[in-house]
Amino acid sequence: MEKVILNGENLTLEDVVAVARQGAKVEISKDSIEKVKKSRAIVDEIVEEERVVYGVTTGFGSLSEVSISKEDCSQLQENLIRTHSSGYGNPLSEEEVKAVMLIRINSLVKGYSGIRLETVQTILDMLNKGVVPHIPEKGSVGASGDLAPLAHMVLPMLGLGRAYYKGELMSGKEAMEKAGVKVIKLEAKEGLALINGTTVLTAIGALATYDAIKLLKLADIAGALSLEAHRGIIDAFYEKLHLIRPHKGCLATAKNFRALVEGSTFITHTAEIRVQDAYTLRCMPQVHGANKDTINYVKEKVEIEINAGTDNPIVTPDGNVISGGNFHGEPMAQPFDFLGIAASEIANISERRVERLVNHQLSGLPSFLVKEPGLNSGFMITQYAAAALVSENKVLAHPASVDSITSCENQEDFVSMGTIAARKAREIIKNALRVVATETMAACQAIDFREEEGYKLGVGTQAAYDAFRKEVKFIEKDKDVEIYDELEKATELLANDIILEAVEAKVKLDLQ
Repeated sequence: MEKVILNGENLTLEDVVAVARQGAKVEISKDSIEKVKKSRAIVDEIVEEERVVYGVTTGFGSLSEVSISKEDCSQLQENLIRTHSSGYGNPLSEEEVKAVMLIRINSLVKGYSGIRLETVQTILDMLNKGVVPHIPEKGSVGASGDLAPLAHMVLPMLGLGRAYYKGELMSGKEAMEKAGVKVIKLEAKEGLALINGTTVLTAIGALATYDAIKLLKLADIAGALSLEAHRGIIDAFYEKLHLIRPHKGCLATAKNFRALVEGSTFITHTAEIRVQDAYTLRCMPQVHGANKDTINYVKEKVEIEINAGTDNPIVTPDGNVISGGNFHGEPMAQPFDFLGIAASEIANISERRVERLVNHQLSGLPSFLVKEPGLNSGFMITQYAAAALVSENKVLAHPASVDSITSCENQEDFVSMGTIAARKAREIIKNALRVVATETMAACQAIDFREEEGYKLGVGTQAAYDAFRKEVKFIEKDKDVEIYDELEKATELLANDIILEAVEAKVKLDLQ
């Protein structure tokens, strides 16, 4: 995708990824340009007539009763940005900030924010020319919008703050100059229009959702490799079983597994070797499937929110100005909590499959999947490390959205914590990917131990195995390896879509 045209209505998750990660350029549709101009004309009229309108001719939050003169409206907006940029912590990644900028532009071009076209164009130019504001990741409670982080986004537009340009962090003024983007002076309502929205939590959560979709497919691939390594029973994946409890995710997962192991001679049937498999093998359709249903729900919510008007107050085309709560993050806080829970469960069941692979009593294979166990530890501590990650995830999976805290002199007395929910989900997904990479590595090692038995992998699992073994080799002895390096290679293969693309060239994997 080379270009994304914004009209506030049909931005997709794939569009966000194309801009944030793949460098696609952005334009505003002609219709949206006219909408922005009309909306701005209404604000100009309000200022000229000195009508009392929240955030335009009044202070903010609990200071909404304080009137602001026509002459001070511009200074009010700059003051807002200077004092609201109170974030803390590590910066958001450049791809996350690009997603923030994209989603904010898309909200503004709906024509309900009363912002000037020149101001929107400034963010657009920054995005297209590579000026990426430095935004600390902490400081938002997810209501009244992501005020603190979005204020940091705006600072470079005013020649303030810090920003990255060509990967280098510098002053916002210098970054704008090097990119050839003119700094601006905010006019009435513009500061509020830029920072009063759910944009940061949505951007972080949107990219996390995209990664979670891939994670679920990779979990099916890893699970299928484990199933074959254990000579698992395919009967539990038959469609007729799942049609009598027809959750879409369960049906999709069972279908994926049947396709992945098609043609496999590792796979067995009921009572051929054993009567039934353990839950972590037998119940993959139900567990992976439940998480697929969750991810599909979250994706639906994301695609509503990235096309939503989340400003306050809203300027309607008929000239009304409505002060409401579209900035409140609760509609996304709960989905992003669900997202974290789903990814945590994927890691949980994957780690248990790692344990089954490395445990001689459960697998029948050499202890810790290594020759001469005792002299060699093999995969012993890979399972420890995976266990540490899943336990960390269990802590992170506690919902952020069940919390609230009062702010702004009790005017903003119930907040969503949605940005925290999104950030937690992002971290859980990263941890889960490492666990699934560990399972993939262990399953391939286990399959190699069965090589002399002469079995054949399925069409999808063979593709995964071949792609994996091009980079990560069988571990013969401890002295031949530094296992961290092998785990890193495995993780990169999954993160960079090498395994997924190899498999999907042979087998299409579904989420529903």
